Amino acid sequence: MAATSGASPFLAGSISLTSAAAGNSRGNRYVSLSRRLAVSTDHNISSTTSFTENGRWLPEEEKRKKLNKRKEESELISNVYGNPDEVTEENGKKLKDFFEECKDLIKSSDGGGDGGGGPPRWFSPLECGSRTPDSPLLLFLPGIDGTGLGLIKHHYKLGNMFDMWCLHIPVKDRTSFTDLVKLVETTVRSECKRSPGRPIYLVGESIGGCIALEVAARNPDIDLVLILANPATSFNKSQLQSLIPLLELMPDQLLLNLPNMINFVPGDPLRMAWENVVKGLLPLQNVGVLSEDILGMPSYLSVLADMLPRETLLWKLRLLKSASASANSHLHAVKAQALILCSSKDQLLPSQEEAQRLRRILPKVAIRFFKDSGHFLFLEDDFDLVMSIKGASFYRRGRYLDYVSDYIPPTPYEFKKLYESYRWVFDATSPVMFSTLEDGKMVRGLAGIPSEGPVLFVGYHMLLGFELAPLVLQFLMERNIFLRGIAHPMMFVKLREGKMLDLDNFDQYRLMGAVPVSGPNFFKLLSSKSHVLLYPGGVREALHRKGEEYKLFWPEQSEFVRMASRFGAKIVPFGVVGEDDVTELVFDYHDQMSIPPLRKFNKEVTDEVVQLRTDANGEVSNQDLHLPGVLPKLPGRFYYYFGKPIETEGRKQELKDKEKSHELYLHVKSEVERCMAYLKEKREEDPYRNIVSRLLYRATHGSTAEVPTFEL
Repeated sequence: MAATSGASPFLAGSISLTSAAAGNSRGNRYVSLSRRLAVSTDHNISSTTSFTENGRWLPEEEKRKKLNKRKEESELISNVYGNPDEVTEENGKKLKDFFEECKDLIKSSDGGGDGGGGPPRWFSPLECGSRTPDSPLLLFLPGIDGTGLGLIKHHYKLGNMFDMWCLHIPVKDRTSFTDLVKLVETTVRSECKRSPGRPIYLVGESIGGCIALEVAARNPDIDLVLILANPATSFNKSQLQSLIPLLELMPDQLLLNLPNMINFVPGDPLRMAWENVVKGLLPLQNVGVLSEDILGMPSYLSVLADMLPRETLLWKLRLLKSASASANSHLHAVKAQALILCSSKDQLLPSQEEAQRLRRILPKVAIRFFKDSGHFLFLEDDFDLVMSIKGASFYRRGRYLDYVSDYIPPTPYEFKKLYESYRWVFDATSPVMFSTLEDGKMVRGLAGIPSEGPVLFVGYHMLLGFELAPLVLQFLMERNIFLRGIAHPMMFVKLREGKMLDLDNFDQYRLMGAVPVSGPNFFKLLSSKSHVLLYPGGVREALHRKGEEYKLFWPEQSEFVRMASRFGAKIVPFGVVGEDDVTELVFDYHDQMSIPPLRKFNKEVTDEVVQLRTDANGEVSNQDLHLPGVLPKLPGRFYYYFGKPIETEGRKQELKDKEKSHELYLHVKSEVERCMAYLKEKREEDPYRNIVSRLLYRATHGSTAEVPTFEL
């Protein structure tokens, strides 16, 4: 793609800029939108024709080729899950690229163009061209820098999920907050009219967060999803306010040397405030401290000075003040779903306290905290916006989230980060997995697992679900199979705020494809030929009492057989043992219910989540939540045994009969019990059941060597 002839290489819209700027060596980095956006000084947006690649509609054959290419790329990507240690970092841009491209963007005005002035306008980064036809629209609303390049590290990944537009506010522009809101609002209404069934994402940083909130408040009937990074609604509580009178007196020259100008600021409070501004204008690194290397790079500080000269910085602070006041006065009208990304070390705004305040005001809000990050979260080395969106279940293509069709598997690098967070489990337990071939032969590994779905895995749930991470990750590494786990709704939604764990504790499970238990979700997974993981014992099994390890708590009536037969799914029963080799349960449900304060606490927690099996009989109906008290042991080993797949294809009519269905249900249950009994017996013969023997083996055979186990 190329920018529109005669236009700035960086900016989108129909505003004509000089060809001198277009001749820049980086001139094809951004593509202008053929839709005329922000084309007049009053910032009206014309909703004419939609834009496509090179401003033209793609023929159907070309569309098919692009989709097939993406499918092939997806299949190729799946092959690299096998060894996470060999996965390299994703080819996203870095902080250095941000400063270099900001410099080029600002320089476009020096060549006679209006890159430093003129009205705000939209642009679409070229690396964001991999979207699919049903991709939702994402509008990025920049923070105090105004460049629109704040998501530069995330352009490529976001481009695979969204139709992405970025708002650029030139350095010399003095558009009021009200007019900025109108500009964005006009775009939102135009795009909503063009694609009424598609959500529109407003990603706002700092002042951009205020714009997003204001637009949402003015348009409660439009399907908006807000993603707010350190929104500036807390400006009235920050030290930035005190800098406005200081900037009014400060000469421009001092802004050319940001660190040294601290010496010219009188008074400890003002000095401290200005020091925070200087530090806050540069992203914190992954160790949570300001990089001395960046402060030592005059070119970067020069870009900052060009980006925020005194008059512009003063204007932006005044803009922040009015934006904060306006957004706060209309928070009660915001109905949109919102994800707040909060930096705990924000030097510019009290973002941590503000996130908690917004949680109490906004009706549909989720918060994610980043303890070692500064104000410019999107530029942090360790921050991944796409993972945050997917982990919070905030990605959807339609009006309502579909946990099955809206799911996007992790990229290889995302998977590597997930694997590294659970590496200690692999190192401590050295999981051993066995499967059964079609001829009934038991083998080590997952060779007996059917490649083609639908496949339904039905098994035993260890205490606290200890077995989940190794199970799901190993399937992907060894067989490139995503196990879509059917999970308790508490991992996805809370009925109200209270004592229940924050939902961010379950982000990793959602990243790996977990879906909330429901009949429609079960139906969709099987109809899409997925590999589905089901625990009929659910919460009661995962929160079992003393002496109940390896005991199944299944409902009396069949819950899955007839649904599986409807789609001809293979049912794979499996058992897993090892929880008693890593922990000892010392404080269970009965112990806690005998203590009144704990009994009250557990009941309050249980009441905060969706209740399941309220009409069931027996122990499985006891869905009370609590946190069992366990003592760690010197780790033993986890063992998994997958039985022979049970065919249901061609048995749909037969299994409609309740007796036949129940008979197969009991057979599956007995197979799970048989698998566990076998493992409990055979693990006694494993010379490497203890972690000490496994460490010695790896010390002599290499740290990556596969540790042997009992003979089959």
